[in-house]
Amino acid sequence: MTADGDLDEITDLLDDPYARDILAKASSEPMSAKMLSERCDASLPTVYRRIERLQEHDLLTDQQRFDSDGHHYKTYETRLEQVTINLENGTYSVDITRTEQEAADRFSDLVEDLK
Repeated sequence: MTADGDLDEITDLLDDPYARDILAKASSEPMSAKMLSERCDASLPTVYRRIERLQEHDLLTDQQRFDSDGHHYKTYETRLEQVTINLENGTYSVDITRTEQEAADRFSDLVEDLK
């Protein structure tokens, strides 16, 4: 369940067409910010701002990738599975269902946080 302050933030975020498009595109496969920028027809700064907000609410996860020439970059994947808004006794509540992270992904996240 989500607190009232989070409810406003999440509904505002999901009302944003760029944020929704990023979630939709990144739900089919992990994508870099550059790929998301191209597929969502949005500037890279716009994509990065939405990525930051989506990650603040744990709706998007990232993973470090390495290409063949040794450079690294992040890919982003949607964690959002379902949003349910309930109205009961004059009060709204939001339930967010997120995909479960694999144990290896959780370990990678832990290692990244330690750096």
